[in-house]
Amino acid sequence: MTSSIFLTRVVLRNYRSIGSCDVRLGALTYLVGANGSGKSNFLDAMHLVRDALTGSLDIALNERGGLSEVRQRSSGHPKNFGIRLEFRLRDGQTGHYAFNVGALADRGYEVQNEECSVGGKGHGPHFEIERGRIKASSEAFFPAITSDRLALVSLSGLKAFRPVFDALTGMGFYNLNPKVMRDPQKPQDGRLLKPVGENIASVIGHLERTSPDSLALIQEYLQIVVPMIEGVERKQIGPLETLEFRQNMAGAKHPWRFTAQNMSDGTLRALGVLTALFQGNPDHAPTLIGIEEPETALHPAASRALRDALNRASQRTQIIVTSHSPDLMDDPDLDADTVRAVVSEGSETRIAPLDTSSKDAMKQHLFSAGELLRLNQLAPDPESLLAQQRQVSLFGEIEP
Repeated sequence: MTSSIFLTRVVLRNYRSIGSCDVRLGALTYLVGANGSGKSNFLDAMHLVRDALTGSLDIALNERGGLSEVRQRSSGHPKNFGIRLEFRLRDGQTGHYAFNVGALADRGYEVQNEECSVGGKGHGPHFEIERGRIKASSEAFFPAITSDRLALVSLSGLKAFRPVFDALTGMGFYNLNPKVMRDPQKPQDGRLLKPVGENIASVIGHLERTSPDSLALIQEYLQIVVPMIEGVERKQIGPLETLEFRQNMAGAKHPWRFTAQNMSDGTLRALGVLTALFQGNPDHAPTLIGIEEPETALHPAASRALRDALNRASQRTQIIVTSHSPDLMDDPDLDADTVRAVVSEGSETRIAPLDTSSKDAMKQHLFSAGELLRLNQLAPDPESLLAQQRQVSLFGEIEP
């Protein structure tokens, strides 16, 4: 079976609370740490890449409060931020995409360096750009570029770089909002669920037409989490649309029907998480799904079903989950290698695999990850943290 892993490694520099990190990712990765440790900032860096490519870098930065809110400050002085994503495309080709952004004197900003390589420089498509000027490229034709935008947007029209663009824009990131999901929605593109679930009715309608097996799987898991729910479907209300749930009621011959406005936050959030995980179909699934605290508003008893859904979804789509829930992590069979500990040291986020004692305790079934989390013993590996202090370059070919 083809691996679901898209991003193999994420290197960040001066992004929000993250001074420097070098994180390897698997098919399923749990980012576990206390509130405020910086888990969301790690996901947001990848989300910014997607937003900057689907819209513009200017909009992506402004939605986050501007460049000053995105780049890390040290002793009051903001720094330039940089992102490097190493990837594996679905055809098996590997490569990386990286850029860094700095401020200009007039409160503007510029992409100082941008680089993309597929198959290694000299072996496949590649480009290197410095402040809007081409330094190197495998392509004879190169569209016009400017230093205030990511060049990959323009280069997406070239066959050589289209797979990279499609893969990066095929990522989805979610912090689902039941209130938004509850309100009637305007019909929208339903191929990819939006970040807070604002187009979930359109996504369910799209699955009804194009992937009924995926919708059946969503409904199967939803019934485990909320046993009284028999199913869900898109419902048209004039020019708007909403969700309609079928719910078993004691003494009723047929299920009663309720719109999303009558459903609890837990039910809507569960549906949102499951829809994010199983949207699309196995051949056209998102390349990566990042979900903020999927256990929120769910009864602890639903954790087992949620873990199973995460494992199943990770067989076709790479999954990254943030959590500080012992209940979600309370599984003796949870693989220690899927967990990354996130801690805040001096207001700076550090991310690393678990230390040896935590891994050994889990592998020997002495403690589950949830039990270690309750005991505050789910710790990052000190050697990995030390190694990350030797900052790797964002650009060029770097050591594995």
